[in-house]
Amino acid sequence: MSQEPTLTPAAPEGDDYLERRALRRGSAGWVLLTGLGVAYVVSGDYSGWNFGLAEGGFGGLAIAMVLMGAMYACMVFALAELSSILPTAGGGYGFARRALGPWGGFLTGTAILIEYVLAPAAIVIFIGDYVESLGLFGLESGWPMYLVCFAIFLGIHLWGVGEALRFSFVVTGIAVAALIVFALAALPDFSLGSLDDIPVDSSAAGSNSWLPFGLLGIWAAFPFGMWFFLGVEGVPLAAEETKDPARTLPKAIRWSMGILVVLAVVTFFAAAGARGSAAIQEAGNPLVEALQPNGEATTLSRIVNYAGLAGLVASFFSLIYAGSRQLFALSRAGYLPRFLSLTSGRKAPYLGLLVPGTIGFLLAAVSGNGARMLNIAVFGATISYALMSLSHIVLRRKEPELERPYRTPGGVLTSSVALVLACAALVATFLVDVTAALIALLVYAVAVAYFGLYSRKHLVAKAPEEEFAALAAAEAELARD
Repeated sequence: MSQEPTLTPAAPEGDDYLERRALRRGSAGWVLLTGLGVAYVVSGDYSGWNFGLAEGGFGGLAIAMVLMGAMYACMVFALAELSSILPTAGGGYGFARRALGPWGGFLTGTAILIEYVLAPAAIVIFIGDYVESLGLFGLESGWPMYLVCFAIFLGIHLWGVGEALRFSFVVTGIAVAALIVFALAALPDFSLGSLDDIPVDSSAAGSNSWLPFGLLGIWAAFPFGMWFFLGVEGVPLAAEETKDPARTLPKAIRWSMGILVVLAVVTFFAAAGARGSAAIQEAGNPLVEALQPNGEATTLSRIVNYAGLAGLVASFFSLIYAGSRQLFALSRAGYLPRFLSLTSGRKAPYLGLLVPGTIGFLLAAVSGNGARMLNIAVFGATISYALMSLSHIVLRRKEPELERPYRTPGGVLTSSVALVLACAALVATFLVDVTAALIALLVYAVAVAYFGLYSRKHLVAKAPEEEFAALAAAEAELARD
């Protein structure tokens, strides 16, 4: 995995190679980045997690949420350290490139890209369903709606990163405020007896009222426990557009995770306790369902319903940003076709936005299966989590003297916990949707073939992540001499 490929010492485009691939520096501080981290995830508080109740019951999903929360917490602490060492747009790819070599970098970056291309395609379908269910202007869910969403939000991103992050921050604030309103509204109807009201499957090993589907149900609920946190790992992708990234990124990552933990606990208990786990386990809009036990809409349920749309928009918008930056970094270094990393006069990677946006639109328009695409995204995410956690462990062991402006509490023990739980979550995806896992594997195999047969022989030495790895190799050679 660590064998070095052939690098292109001078890109064929000329000495202005990196100038034509430059992002706008210093556009975001830690507050905007914290908002970005929450925006990646907030739609998961409004829907999706509740399907884990049908897999593990309240107790099973609760344990899964705690374990997956621990995985993300451990991983983001490791990412905070890694991003302070290498603050570039490559994010996880850059970390793995230094620790695991070009193959490790490519495998990590590709897994992240699968997540960030598929997730927006899934969410835009959910946006269409929300708009149709709310009866907004008589609009219906379908490809025209998906096209409008991609066109508008890609346009904002093309306008500039500062404008994009501020838009995301405002919409995320609305969604978070509505979650607080929801919790306060659900509190009067909260009952402990409502939490474990799903019928028990007596044939399942270890089953009881809290674990109606037995011990295996805990494992099957892992992917749904992830929905409360899925995407927060994308904060380091904004590194090159951040003010003082070595300090700002760790702070934003920690704050994002703290806010998401609070929102997850409050949302989970309030929704299940107000209406009952059985009533919301298959609801497309569980928070609204929890606020209208008689099936009649109220003022509060309408507010939460509209806010759910805001949450979906926030996640859709921010995940487009994350995918474009990961694609940009991989392309700039030659892992993917180099033209994809060209930037506009406003320093936006326009092809890095338009190409995955087009793919996402086509996937949504052709398949219409948001749940399947989210499961594929989760599969890619778990692979990247395992490799990023492994990268932290390897760099701690291989390069202990490397300057680390921020150090992970607990060191390799913390990232080891993340690695073990990520591997467990990866296996759990097969328990939920085997087809989605196999599709993700097929896409992964095609990407690996492209890298193995072509791009690994044409990497760009000028790219920041490649320079960083080359410096490490040179230092190791000097040490041996």
